[in-house]
Amino acid sequence: MRLRTSLTAAAFAVACATVFSLGALHDARARGDADKPAAAGGKNEHGLDIVKNPYTDNAEAIAKGKDLFVSKACSGCHGAGGGGGMCPPVINDTWVYGSDDTTLFNLVKLGSTALQAKGYTRVGQEKVVGDMPPFEGVVTDDELWKLIAYVRSKYAGDPSAKNW
Repeated sequence: MRLRTSLTAAAFAVACATVFSLGALHDARARGDADKPAAAGGKNEHGLDIVKNPYTDNAEAIAKGKDLFVSKACSGCHGAGGGGGMCPPVINDTWVYGSDDTTLFNLVKLGSTALQAKGYTRVGQEKVVGDMPPFEGVVTDDELWKLIAYVRSKYAGDPSAKNW
C-alpha cells in the first residue's frame, strides 16, 4: 500500500509539472522565444533538418543539462539517474526512435506523436514506453541540446554504438 501511494504521488507530481510546463510553452510562444538548433545541413528521410549537438562532451553544458533534467521533470518519468521509471531509461542501448542528434532533438521538442506523424516508427522496445510530451517552448533549443548532452554523458551502453 505504501508503494502504491508513493507511485501515485509521484505520478501526480509529474502530471502537475507537465501542466505547469505547458503553461510556460504558451508564454514562450507569446514572447517569440524560439531559438534555432545547430544546423548540420540537409534533411533526413523524414524531412527534418539534420542537426548536430554543439555541446557534446562540454562539461559546463552537461552540468546545466543535469540541472534541467531535474527541474523540467525529465527525472520524474525517466528516473533520477536516467535509468527509467514510468518511462524508458535513457542511458542504455535501446533508443525507441533512434539515437542520432536529429531524432532525439525532435523527439523531445515535438513529442512522440508529432514524430510519428513525420513518419518515425519505434525501432527499439522497452518495458515501459509512454508517449513523450512535446517540450517545445518549455525548454529553449539551447537548453534542449544541454539536456541531450547530459543524457549522453550518462550513457552506459556499448561504446561502439555511440553515434554522437
